Amino acid sequence: MSEYRYKYPHPAVSTDCVVFGFDGYEIKVLLIERGIEPYKGMLAFPGGFMRIDETAEECAIRELKEETGLEISNIKQLGAFSGVNRDPRERVVTIAFYALAKQSEVIGGDDAAAAQWVSINDVPPLAFDHDYILRQAMQRIRHDIHFEPIGFGLLNEEFTIAELQRLYEAILGIRFDRRNFYKKIMQTGILQDANEPCDTYAIKPEIAKTTNYYGARKEMKSMSIDNLFIKKAKNEGIQFCTTVPNNNTENVTEIEPEVQKQNTIGRPGKMFRFDKEGYEKMKKNGNFRLEF
Repeated sequence: MSEYRYKYPHPAVSTDCVVFGFDGYEIKVLLIERGIEPYKGMLAFPGGFMRIDETAEECAIRELKEETGLEISNIKQLGAFSGVNRDPRERVVTIAFYALAKQSEVIGGDDAAAAQWVSINDVPPLAFDHDYILRQAMQRIRHDIHFEPIGFGLLNEEFTIAELQRLYEAILGIRFDRRNFYKKIMQTGILQDANEPCDTYAIKPEIAKTTNYYGARKEMKSMSIDNLFIKKAKNEGIQFCTTVPNNNTENVTEIEPEVQKQNTIGRPGKMFRFDKEGYEKMKKNGNFRLEF
């Protein structure tokens, strides 16, 4: 065994954690400024080398807290990244995780000189292969959001349909018709009227017996992942949300924040909450899928 380890030295193992937040209008990602070489001064994901007495998940959670001060426990494995030359120091295999968390104050610590939330539209070139990891993470949440209500973790416990629509638009990179979104999200059966007691809710029998696959015909096509990283011009402080129908990068729709704010759905100000019990029942039967 010792001869094998000497002849074939094992690569080091590290973890990275891609944490997404939402400020009400756009998706943000948590980045740290590297305080040491290599790539000192560049932005990267919080992460570090795994200890001999911890799992990869435990390492990711620990490094996240040490470098940003953010404590979260619900993370999902994104995948392993093993490019031979991805780390100039030595042969390193990284296990990456991703999470969605409410934005809170963060502060750089340990090997991080600083920590900050950065708009997904303004992410600069990152250290190592973290640009590629970020693209993979965005693709994953765009996929997952159709099969599980991951986005609700980015909202307050009670929210309006307009707030929920802006979240889905920010994640998927598309613009929905407000009436169509309201109709389809209400058909899922996973929303509760916030004015009703939580314990009065039960999944509707007619919903439980059906497969909730909504919108077989897609009204909108999401823009390609590469277009998420095209730098958008800022004119007079206006934030742009680009949609690229049919992946045509020359056809760009610009949405002003004030227009988004007026995009109220249903009764203005009506509050909802996520029906966890109802969703768990549908999930158990494999009856939840949301398509637009």
